Amino acid sequence: MSRQLRRIIATTDVHSTFDSATSMLTHLHAAKADSLIVDCGDFFEGSGFYRFGKGRIEREILAGLYDLLAPGNHGWPHYFEPGLHEMTVCANVADGNGNPLFDQVRIKRIGGRRVAVTAVIGPQAFNAISAHQRAGHHVSDPAQALREVILKHHHRTDAWIVLSHSGFDEDLKLAATCSFADVIFSGHCHSGTYGPVRVGDTLVVKGLELGRGYATAEPSDSGWAARACIFPDSVAVPEDLSVLQSKITFVARTLASPIGTVNETYRNTPLDRRCLLTEIAGRLHSGLGADVVILNETALRPTPLADVLTLGDLLAIEPFDNQLVHAFLPDEHTHSRDKLLDHLTERVGPLVITPTPLPSAIRSVLTTDYLADSHLGGRTHQAGLRLGQAVRRVLTTPPFPSTADLAEGGEQ
Repeated sequence: MSRQLRRIIATTDVHSTFDSATSMLTHLHAAKADSLIVDCGDFFEGSGFYRFGKGRIEREILAGLYDLLAPGNHGWPHYFEPGLHEMTVCANVADGNGNPLFDQVRIKRIGGRRVAVTAVIGPQAFNAISAHQRAGHHVSDPAQALREVILKHHHRTDAWIVLSHSGFDEDLKLAATCSFADVIFSGHCHSGTYGPVRVGDTLVVKGLELGRGYATAEPSDSGWAARACIFPDSVAVPEDLSVLQSKITFVARTLASPIGTVNETYRNTPLDRRCLLTEIAGRLHSGLGADVVILNETALRPTPLADVLTLGDLLAIEPFDNQLVHAFLPDEHTHSRDKLLDHLTERVGPLVITPTPLPSAIRSVLTTDYLADSHLGGRTHQAGLRLGQAVRRVLTTPPFPSTADLAEGGEQ
């Protein structure tokens, strides 16, 4: 029997957070009967579930419970995989010949209305994708792309829904310039603002991140109604999802393995990632003999810590498997400290830097392979250490190793 859709349910920035996925899975399974289930990006990456499964659990959830996807900067290659590519929509990314990378719009009947669903990714989010993953791909202005799409399809629809992976503040600006949009489902920003916020005739709303909740919108007598919701508690998933739940449980047991006692400075408190990165940068500066260490705060995730660090804690703190490298700077940055720091901050956010102030002339920096490859030209050689290893050695007993121990590879 065909589904009679009454509403749209949108998640965003789940980031492979499946420690308490029962509520999310149960609610989406029940809601699918009369709801279009969509995601606003970054369903992948961000926890040990992704590091262990390489996206297999995520793909199974998306293929089984969702209808449409907006691509996010995390997990970008997965949106091109068979099964998921057909589910993905985006109006403002193309290949080198200008051909859209995804379908630009899908039209669904919801509450008796012909509803066009499209998506955009913000330029900042797109540029945060690793350079090698987006090679040959190009992003255009979201507002202009949306105008072009509506010109092609306006005669076929009664309403427009936009899935945006740009950030809530950016989506408020988008709503002001694209008044034809009825609802913009927001993603990417991890802010405490969820809405709905009305901008003219457009509602901007965001679901709670990390699998905690969702946003929903449905037609009303006055246009559309929207709200943000928490997934209701559930103790067991439906039988249809029992195999999937078993896979999640198996990985969760592995991630619960203890790997060290948390040092007192970081114990029983939410992790201050700037404090941790500052300590790491200082020790790398002396331990590896680097002239300059530059790390970005978003390389780590703030995670509550108890007395014992588990494998899951470590992979949640540093979920991206960054390799530390010595990066040789492009000529344009070797003699301009301010230009270098402005260049990086604009693209990745707040930085942790050692020493400060920087030397007047810099030829190379110790940083992550992500920063080096995506924003510093990619001329590197490996430092023999992963960022996750440095995190573990600073957070737990025994204390940070000797210079010789620091420079070798070792456990993750």
